[in-house]
Amino acid sequence: MSQEFNITVLPGDGIGPEVIREAVKILKIIERKKNLKLNLTEAPVGGAGYEAAGHPLPDDTLKAAQSADAVLLGAVGGPKWETIDFSLRPERALLGLRSSLGLFANLRPAKIFAPLIEASTLKREVVEGLDIMVVRELTGGIYFGEPRGVETLADGTRRGVNTLVYTEPEIERIAKVAFDVAGKRNKNVFSIDKANVLECTGLWREVVTKVHADYQDITLSHMYVDNCAMQLVRNPKQFDVIVTTNMFGDILSDQASMLTGSIGMLPSASLGDGKAAMYEPIHGSAPDIAGQDIANPLATILSVGMMFKYSFNLEGVNTILEKVVDDVLAQGYRTGDIMSKGGKQVGCIAMGDRVAEELEKQL
Repeated sequence: MSQEFNITVLPGDGIGPEVIREAVKILKIIERKKNLKLNLTEAPVGGAGYEAAGHPLPDDTLKAAQSADAVLLGAVGGPKWETIDFSLRPERALLGLRSSLGLFANLRPAKIFAPLIEASTLKREVVEGLDIMVVRELTGGIYFGEPRGVETLADGTRRGVNTLVYTEPEIERIAKVAFDVAGKRNKNVFSIDKANVLECTGLWREVVTKVHADYQDITLSHMYVDNCAMQLVRNPKQFDVIVTTNMFGDILSDQASMLTGSIGMLPSASLGDGKAAMYEPIHGSAPDIAGQDIANPLATILSVGMMFKYSFNLEGVNTILEKVVDDVLAQGYRTGDIMSKGGKQVGCIAMGDRVAEELEKQL
């Protein structure tokens, strides 16, 4: 009897539907070649959700996500919705999904594919062999802390307030994820904070150190976030696993992505204690190139690989997908964002087709 999985597909906005379309091609090949049953349910989210139901995370979309084994997300947002009420903007759907599904750990790999070394803005010797995993806390910190908002003081001055807050249990659980991930890699964790200025991250450092007592085979180092940002450019290969707060992780993972040549290459997994995990490329909706067939679908395709590894316990599928992408790149195929001298430039659909053809051969 074949294994059966329920996947909620959320194309979203901008280039989201384009890259998701190519990822669905790959899902159908895996389903057929591995004798699986993949039940795909598509639903609107972000700006598309607002247009369809007046809210970026419609009730039916949230229910579909909550009942799934995994969620595959494209991207959300765009200038069309920048003037609507803050609570209804597309990005609020991401926070709602993470909170409702209990997705507290965001895994963002920054791994360079050998054929793309020249696409990186850094020297070959700096990035060759790069393989970093950023573990970002996802449901706490300044993005969720209360009080928050904009208030008017007695003298008429407006003041904006956001609160950075973490509890011990929140820090403990993300630290455990980081140490567990490191245990399957090179056993080296860098915990990133600003403990010399922010009391909240002083607690972060203290709790991470306490959790480390149960992982004596793992090396733990602490680093201030400003130094980490510098070291990612100066000597990125010193890092194995980076664990950090919601906001710091948001920033550092995007910085790490550019070491690999393009933000269009990097997948992510958002994990929690619940049933469903969520998988998405870390790039945004890129509305300026939407509908032009020039988006890079590889990050979304690689996110499919992470789904099979972390949600379906089929790590072999992820391994093959990574090899297939590497082989397609080695053949010279490039979307515009990773184009290099001598490359064969193709669009989003054609890149998806190249990966699909190679996957048919190797799976």
